[in-house]
Amino acid sequence: MAISISVVLLLVVLTVIFLRSGKLKFSHALVCALLGFYLANSSLAPDIHQGLTGAADVVSSVRP
Repeated sequence: MAISISVVLLLVVLTVIFLRSGKLKFSHALVCALLGFYLANSSLAPDIHQGLTGAADVVSSVRP
């Protein structure tokens, strides 16, 4: 749960930065958000979740 909240927070921060800098239009952000909601309800959602969880496990296991 903490990983998904962190990812969502990171994506929100990046979206705000891109919107303020003018590199991302509001309509583009809206389309991306809608795509995310549709993907969450699709049959791909478990695969995407497992992929993100696996990537987070790999990143967390790396020692500097």
